[in-house]
Amino acid sequence: QVQLVESGGGSVQAGGSLRLFCAPSTNIYSLSFMGWFRQAPGKEREGVAAIYISGGYTYYADSVKGRFTISQDNAKNTLYLQMNSLKPEDTDMYYCAADGGTRIAGRRPLQVYEYNYWGQGTQVTVSS
Repeated sequence: QVQLVESGGGSVQAGGSLRLFCAPSTNIYSLSFMGWFRQAPGKEREGVAAIYISGGYTYYADSVKGRFTISQDNAKNTLYLQMNSLKPEDTDMYYCAADGGTRIAGRRPLQVYEYNYWGQGTQVTVSS
């Protein structure tokens, strides 16, 4: 069982920046994909950004392209989400996700069903 611990959420005004952190309990290279998802109360969880750990390929939702950047630091065994130019509609609970599956072809890294490990979430609030 892999545990994921998120941190870095908080409150910021529109146009500001936040950086989210996710620390897996296992070596990050043992995971195939990691991602960030967000969910508002009463709404479905949606993929924001994902990364293929070994290859470094990144994937983004259209709503965050050019504003958010997902990255990994192998030495610190940490996943990041740098969020710039934040908007009030970015307000959500943000979740880190990971998957250790070996299948790579045909994966859809921004889909919830691709992941079997989830963090507890960190709240991001953007005020106008």
